[in-house]
Amino acid sequence: MNRLYYGDNLDVLRRHIDDESVDLVYLDPPFNSNASYNVLFAEQDGTKAASQIKAFEDTWKWDETAARACAEVIESGGKVSEAMQAFRTLLGDSDMMAYLAMMAPRLVELRRVLKPTGSLYLHCDPTASHYLKMLLDAVFGPAQFLNEVIWRRTGTHSSANRWGPVHDVLLFYARDVGQQQWTRLYVPLSDEHRKQHYRTQDSTGRTFTHGELTAPGIRHGRSGVPWRGFDVTAIGRHWMTTVERLDDLYEAGRIYLPSAGAWPRLIRYEDESKGRALGDVWEDIPPINMRAAERLGYPTQKPEALLERIINASSNEGNTVLDPFCGCGTTIAAAQKLNRQWIGIDITSLAISLIRHRLADVFGDKAQYEVVGEPVSLSDAAKLAHEDPYQFQWWALGLVGARPVEGKKGADHGIDGRIYFHEGDTGRTKQIILSVKAGHVTVSHLRDLLGVMDRQKAEIGVLLCMDEPTAPMRKECASAGFYTSPWGKHARLQVLTVEDLLTGKTIDRPPAQTSVTFKRAPKAQPTVRETSRIPFGESEDSD
Repeated sequence: MNRLYYGDNLDVLRRHIDDESVDLVYLDPPFNSNASYNVLFAEQDGTKAASQIKAFEDTWKWDETAARACAEVIESGGKVSEAMQAFRTLLGDSDMMAYLAMMAPRLVELRRVLKPTGSLYLHCDPTASHYLKMLLDAVFGPAQFLNEVIWRRTGTHSSANRWGPVHDVLLFYARDVGQQQWTRLYVPLSDEHRKQHYRTQDSTGRTFTHGELTAPGIRHGRSGVPWRGFDVTAIGRHWMTTVERLDDLYEAGRIYLPSAGAWPRLIRYEDESKGRALGDVWEDIPPINMRAAERLGYPTQKPEALLERIINASSNEGNTVLDPFCGCGTTIAAAQKLNRQWIGIDITSLAISLIRHRLADVFGDKAQYEVVGEPVSLSDAAKLAHEDPYQFQWWALGLVGARPVEGKKGADHGIDGRIYFHEGDTGRTKQIILSVKAGHVTVSHLRDLLGVMDRQKAEIGVLLCMDEPTAPMRKECASAGFYTSPWGKHARLQVLTVEDLLTGKTIDRPPAQTSVTFKRAPKAQPTVRETSRIPFGESEDSD
């Protein structure tokens, strides 16, 4: 069963994810780049939402919590402890040390949950990539490192006093090198390569090129014996297949015997080429630009093509893919599209809400999953409200499909969330404004909301609360009248309790398909896979 966990990924990993149960881990953690993001819902005037910044701030500080985390890792012993002690000597009580103290125990848990055939990709930028690689060497062992993949994420741009930074890094590790699941990937050949290499035609008009039949090193089996007078061992090499297979290829007209002194060559036809074997520099996947159809307004959102490439290379259909920092859910969407099982973890209700909308938009009822960690009872909701009022607010708003707004006082004081919608083809955007209250509510809260509605010219106002509305509150709602839409009359002022939300009750409003609150993700389309395992004799061209 696919699962979406709301909570701290370290706690979720330790409590819920079994040993050796995951085939592939992709993580795109914060980079400690001292950046703050208005992640999901920029206001139309461009102002940043303070609540969003708090939830997604990419800034780490050395404090008591960081010191305790660091001490826990060091006291656990082993190579990771030794690495953290070395970092502490080098970095001292720094913010980077706080970041590594956060990452270390999570990487240990991610290795634990990987199957022996599993792999991990850690996505980072140069801010912390060198430290993270050393930390991964301590967690997995240096011998389990496979690649540092370079993804060119942006075009060249100027930067003061240095080369323009244009790439991110993917650190690729296996739980056990040689055992990891792997499918070689290919990308189409460039026109320049085709013109340069496929210049010869056979009698049927098919274009071809020549490829190697030998490789460095002596072998003592059937790939190391002479063939048709060519003693491969004498030149310190071996055949890339057995001599029996060479006979078959020769009879099939797939081996070219050149003039005396030259070695035989393999004939590779252009129409049989699988393309260029993909290397560790990826320049063919553009980032999410302002006009991209899949753009959801999440500044660290990665393109689905990037995740599809990783998933296709390092897992098979039916395997389980885990993303412990799942953000807006690109890994989850790609895994669902490619028929993998998936596990996503995020610490904010905002992310969980966005992922729900994304899965519904792209896959409809085909995406079956369970959400773990969100409130499922009144006592759960009360506990969340007490521990983290912002997360309670975002959770409640997410249940009705509303977007949060900034928490600072000002013109929007009293508004916690908004829903935008359209009617017909008039083009005018209309709105529902929401106020969320975890404590005791009275009729004065509704009167305040009604005043805000009038100032904002909102069509509907909704109070989300824990308590049942009192008789005066019900009377206030009734006296506010109705908003009339093409779909009927809707109470202008409404109250929904947490119990209402948990039982599926929602706002009396025009249909959800008229909503423009969240940018809709495009429907899933069939994917042309860039993967193949090719038999000997087919092309593995390189430009």
